[in-house]
Amino acid sequence: MSSETPEDKKRVEEALKDPAKLKELVEALSDGSRRGRQQAAKVIAGVAAENPEILVPFASDLVDALERPEAQTRWECLDALTYVVPFDSRSCDKAIPGAEAALFDEDSGPLRLAAMRFLCKLGATTEKRSEKVWPLIDEGIQCYHGDLEFQDMLLAVIDFSQGKLDGSVKSALADRMRFDAENGKGMLKRRANQIIENVA
Repeated sequence: MSSETPEDKKRVEEALKDPAKLKELVEALSDGSRRGRQQAAKVIAGVAAENPEILVPFASDLVDALERPEAQTRWECLDALTYVVPFDSRSCDKAIPGAEAALFDEDSGPLRLAAMRFLCKLGATTEKRSEKVWPLIDEGIQCYHGDLEFQDMLLAVIDFSQGKLDGSVKSALADRMRFDAENGKGMLKRRANQIIENVA
């Protein structure tokens, strides 16, 4: 989530206590104003960090919001959905196309990172899902190698590597990370080795 202002914190607390306020925020995601959608999405991501379960009934609204043009609305909703995955992974499956579009958004680093985190979280839940999202994660690793967000993306990949992965995904992930494990330096090398160990 973007840095919270005291006003945001207050709105998060209100939404956590008052279902009507939460519903209002969710409705604002399909609002006409870009600013209104961004603000609502930011508060919803804050709610998700505190109590993701209360967002389960609104998962489809969050998925729908991945169609909005502005990057911030999309990354805040992906962050919220990432928190929702453990409570309702089936609804989150429907976010894969939106997350794929976000992962390859050329203009927004935070959006790409949010997409990678979401896909890693969802992909770690079952072997079948790991197979489904692996091609996207793999492409993301290749595309953004060396980018500003890449180290944070690798943290998500480390979590993914500890999940319920299909055997073919495990070996493909180990193959993908081998170059960095052997030739990388510092943090990159350590993280690549950790991923390889996790899937061994």
